[in-house]
Amino acid sequence: MANITAGMVKDLRDKTGAGMMDCKNALNETGGDMEAAIDWLRKKGISKAAKKAGRAAAEGLVGVATGKGAGALVEVNAETDFVARNDEFKSFVKSAADIALKEGGDLGKLLAARHGGSTVQQVLTEMVAKIGENMSVRRAIALAVNPGVVAAYVHNAASPELGKIGVLVALKSTADEAKLMPLAKQIAMHVAAASPLALTEAHMPKEVVDREYAIQKDLALQSGKPEAVVEKMMVGRMRKYFEDTVLLHQTFVIDGETQISKVIEKASKDFGAPVEIDGFVRFQVGEGIEKVESDFADEVAQMAGSR
Repeated sequence: MANITAGMVKDLRDKTGAGMMDCKNALNETGGDMEAAIDWLRKKGISKAAKKAGRAAAEGLVGVATGKGAGALVEVNAETDFVARNDEFKSFVKSAADIALKEGGDLGKLLAARHGGSTVQQVLTEMVAKIGENMSVRRAIALAVNPGVVAAYVHNAASPELGKIGVLVALKSTADEAKLMPLAKQIAMHVAAASPLALTEAHMPKEVVDREYAIQKDLALQSGKPEAVVEKMMVGRMRKYFEDTVLLHQTFVIDGETQISKVIEKASKDFGAPVEIDGFVRFQVGEGIEKVESDFADEVAQMAGSR
């Protein structure tokens, strides 16, 4: 049997919102496999928060930078939120975003780029030595479109163009940029709130779709209905899944009723030129980073009745 640690239980609970003992049971049943444990909880109806699976605790900031038809995002991590609020750290993240825009979002080129009299990597190394806390430029990306606009949105902003969530949205169109930009910013706000996984169904990774199909089918079979009936049910279940996770199928958070694809169709008519979402990117600080906290062991021991 796998050694299920207190940190693993807490990590699963943070990702799914399920109870501590349910998380412990799930990990025991799946030999400590985190992803399999998430699926086990969902199949049991204990956890339905699939989107939380990538959430994890980490600190830092996302920086954004935009220019003519282009934009860039950078995530810089630190060990504590105290450092993330430091003015020197914030200044570094903003300058890193500006450089990432010039370097087309290439992380390697960003780290090697000039930053004052040093490189970005050297400046970061000096900050680590000065502040005494580990830091890293975790990732960077850029979007560009021609013709069209790239808009940025920052949620939970620590200061202009810096926050816990950063989004870029590229709209391709020959329409007036003054009309395109407000729409692009609203869609960026939507992406921040709705966290879509892909632009279209075709952009969804096959393994992600297959995994969700398996989970939904298992849940449907628990109703006791025949296999043939369940297969028909799966059409509606997967349609609902895509409505939740595919940007063009999602309901626009700005008005709460219009599908994003319809918003784009209307814009094309109103602006007098075809409009399409050419791409989007969403960075959230710490997503996918595991951070084990040892002080959770006491709670586990108490719940297990050993103290």
